Amino acid sequence: MEQKVLDILKDVFDVEELDNTCSQENTSEWDSMAQLNIVAELEDAFDVSLEPEEIGTMKSFDDIIRILKEKGVE
Repeated sequence: MEQKVLDILKDVFDVEELDNTCSQENTSEWDSMAQLNIVAELEDAFDVSLEPEEIGTMKSFDDIIRILKEKGVE
């Protein structure tokens, strides 16, 4: 799952290199539009529905992994 999330983030941000330390604070491409694209890609890739509260707390790679695990994704 972690690699798939990284691949999604690379695609959304249109970057070649990205690691699991990426967050809104250290990734300039992570803006509000990218956030919407990330949510759409995650929902499609993992067949989950993300709630507004979850989306609001999704500010880093670790946050995404935590939320997906809470949804039962492995």
